Amino acid sequence: MDERERYELGLARRRQGLGAAHVERSISKQTDFTAEFQALITRYAWGEIWTRPHFDDRTRRILVIGTLIALGKWEEFKLHTGAALREGGFSSDDIKEIILQQAIYCGVPAANHAMALAAEVLAETGR
Repeated sequence: MDERERYELGLARRRQGLGAAHVERSISKQTDFTAEFQALITRYAWGEIWTRPHFDDRTRRILVIGTLIALGKWEEFKLHTGAALREGGFSSDDIKEIILQQAIYCGVPAANHAMALAAEVLAETGR
């Protein structure tokens, strides 16, 4: 597969994973400065990693949300939590369980912040 094919596969997977509306907003905000980075993450994060057959999407989403809590990457946490609820079939209990699990391994302060942000996302998604 060449880079263009990987990009197209990644773009389709990214739309499926995050929602077409979010991806279209991201593309519309792209500038000459950010275009290469957006192409990179589309090709490699979505076209290479998210399309691998070993883990299902649910498992990948759990790993991503847990990792974002561990790293304190709150904007991405909200993005992926919302996508899990809207696109991934996750329930509020699924998100709660991920946060409770991470409280033990990442610390209560990180989980406390994640819980507050998740509550915002749940409200935004009507859950």
